[in-house]
Amino acid sequence: MNKSAYIKLVKGSAQTDVTLADVKELLVRYQHMTSLTGQQLDWDYQAAAFPYTIEEQEQDGVPYLVLKGTETHLYRGLVIGVSQEEDSGIPYVQLVLPEQATHGDLAKGNEFSKYIAKQLKGELHLFNGRIIYYNPRK
Repeated sequence: MNKSAYIKLVKGSAQTDVTLADVKELLVRYQHMTSLTGQQLDWDYQAAAFPYTIEEQEQDGVPYLVLKGTETHLYRGLVIGVSQEEDSGIPYVQLVLPEQATHGDLAKGNEFSKYIAKQLKGELHLFNGRIIYYNPRK
């Protein structure tokens, strides 16, 4: 697949900058929320809602998160990084579907990117090129 989704922190976003630690914290919070839902349902909802392990890696001095699928026949993985646009300096979070990604990874990537964008009140550029605005536009 090898596609990317972007969450840009434009004017009106909840934060003016984002770090990889911020993104990891949001993913851990997402896992916690789904585990609480699972307790209410008396079902291991977290395993279905977040079928990945989170690993921090670095390549050429650039840190990133790798979400590795726990059920490899359905979910293989996602890669998440943070950076800034060169021309405008706008910070963004990038979610990448690697070549071996499945349709399950695409669906989870959309789900996670929407959650992160909503929390950061950012501008979400989905894998298919469509844009969702989670910030108040003035």
